[in-house]
Amino acid sequence: MNVTVLGVGLIGGSVALAARERAGAHVTGWDPDPAALSVALERGAVDAVAPDPATAVADADVIVVAAPLGALDRAVAEALAAAGLDAVVTDVGSTKAALTDRFGGDGRFVGGHPLAGAETAGVANARADLFDGATWYLTPNATTTGLLFERLHRFLAGLGARPVAIDAALHDRLMAGVSHLPHILANVLVAHATHALGDEEHLPATGPSFRDGTRVAGAHPALWADIYLANAPALIEALDDATLRLAAARDLLAAGDRDGLRSWQAQIADERRALIESGREGGPARELRVAVTNRPGVVADIALALGRAGIGIADMTLAPSPDNTAGVVVLWVGATDAERASRLIGDLGFAVTTS
Repeated sequence: MNVTVLGVGLIGGSVALAARERAGAHVTGWDPDPAALSVALERGAVDAVAPDPATAVADADVIVVAAPLGALDRAVAEALAAAGLDAVVTDVGSTKAALTDRFGGDGRFVGGHPLAGAETAGVANARADLFDGATWYLTPNATTTGLLFERLHRFLAGLGARPVAIDAALHDRLMAGVSHLPHILANVLVAHATHALGDEEHLPATGPSFRDGTRVAGAHPALWADIYLANAPALIEALDDATLRLAAARDLLAAGDRDGLRSWQAQIADERRALIESGREGGPARELRVAVTNRPGVVADIALALGRAGIGIADMTLAPSPDNTAGVVVLWVGATDAERASRLIGDLGFAVTTS
């Protein structure tokens, strides 16, 4: 397999390392920074470097665009313009709706977002195990080519990640709630604590709760400014909701409502537990065989239906019929999710058999 990585920073460099070590891929890299390419070669992250993106993607089976968020749109456009008709192009950006709206009409493009990272940056800190067990969101749509989606899914699983299909707009709302809003709230907590004493000389002492709650405050200012702006609509909606919830908590305090506060705290404890446990695996894998007609988006429909239900696909393969008009999609899901997955796929009008 020929893999091209456009942008060999921490994420791109880690993709390259994992692709070579775990997938046995031949990896070509490109980056606007020649120094990053030199480090990538020295570390063995890439087999070769290219002078420009078009040359880099010429013979690629899988193209991973790992450019900074502000340059992502242009980088994906360049990759698609130069890539072959049988190449799948994905990205690693943390917002997906705008990119999918622009490029989703090209069946070769599948937006992606790995939930992985580190406190350090750059290819010098790249690791082949960075994606082990990490959810890697994918945003296929009705035009996505099934065989290319399968290739990408298998590639990412081979890196150690857990690919999960999700609607692009839902992805951005989810990230606003569980990633982007927490960063803003962490910033607010720091600002509040810093100015809590007004004109007093000494800053307030901090405890474990403050340190845990503000770990991400002020992280990577240039990067996070771009992330906030890229997901502005969903983030504004999340901020409005958070403001209402803060006001409700204030009302309980102002009313001296001990029972209300206790009930609120207990409810949040239950909801947090459910959120934390929602990403756990569904046990040993079960095989589902789905008979389908060969049409654009059929694999995306199945993957998105399972993704919306929180059911991960451990592996996937496609077996087209000799005349290429139909075929079988073989999926492996957690054993505890198999019956539910069968029902969901059946509701789409497909025949499913399990083993």
